[in-house]
Amino acid sequence: MSVRRDFWLSCGHHLLDRGQDGGLIVTDEFLKAYLARPEMMPPEDACAAERALHQALLAHPRQPIEPWQIAAIADADARENWELMIAWRDHLTGYITLEAAYLAIVRDELKFPRIFLDQLVQVILRNIFDDCDDVFVLRAAELFFRGQRLTSYEGSLIAADEEAVQGSNAKPLSPLVAMLGVSRATEVDVLSEGNAGLYWDRSDSFDMALDLTAGRRGLAALGLVVTRWVRHLLAIDVKIVPVTELRDVNLTWYVGLDANATRIGDALWNGDELDQTARGLVVGLYQLTFAADVEIVEQARGAPTYMIAAMSIDKTLRLKPQNLITGLPVPHCTGALN
Repeated sequence: MSVRRDFWLSCGHHLLDRGQDGGLIVTDEFLKAYLARPEMMPPEDACAAERALHQALLAHPRQPIEPWQIAAIADADARENWELMIAWRDHLTGYITLEAAYLAIVRDELKFPRIFLDQLVQVILRNIFDDCDDVFVLRAAELFFRGQRLTSYEGSLIAADEEAVQGSNAKPLSPLVAMLGVSRATEVDVLSEGNAGLYWDRSDSFDMALDLTAGRRGLAALGLVVTRWVRHLLAIDVKIVPVTELRDVNLTWYVGLDANATRIGDALWNGDELDQTARGLVVGLYQLTFAADVEIVEQARGAPTYMIAAMSIDKTLRLKPQNLITGLPVPHCTGALN
């Protein structure tokens, strides 16, 4: 029997409260964690205005901040950081739950730094999978908020965390690390049944790779992540089945999980023939079936909905989970956690 343990401790989920509907509620402690980030800590040569602002927010992180308080900061980069931070804080605290704040960002196309969005997606996923003891699903969920470097290795398609393989130390290179094209890197192990128990202690290191070969557990796990994501944020039940090959697929409706997948989907929808290079970029193809009580737009009725994930030419994969919020053939998705 597998044992469930804590994971992704660095995302700050312990600092948040949970509402009766299961959504995450912002606390002062969570807001203060942002103030402890290196970007927000005043450096030794920071002016008095920046130090005063930082101290004031540490004492009362929700207090209103006037434009003049930021304008008084001497350093231009610091002013920009504080403007972004206050805008982000005001957005998060303007909604009952973090899930509702995320939905508003996606639907209203609000512009925030990607690092903020990735952190928000991570903590929402941490909430969704609080009861999960399947580390393959948890590792697949990392694809929603961390870029991946892909490589073909011993007949398998392996996804390793992009930042992890760009790290450096003095360890000898493993064959997998060499295949990923880096000279020195943190030790990367491919997640397997034999080493799955190691994930709990290494989850914040993001140094376990995932096998995304068609027909294997990694792609199935990613489908489960999508299922839970859609159910939690949109209150929609879907069944997702991986499709092994991109053949005879009628894309009446599709969702591209990333920019490359969207371009491939557009080409297929327009009736274009994909060359071998484009086909080789497809990492995962899924068929979505909606529960009987889910209203579907007329155009998508009677035909499967497909979901595509694809890497870039340089073999990187950066999924966009927001596409599942805006791209499904379901009208008036107001979300479950507003």
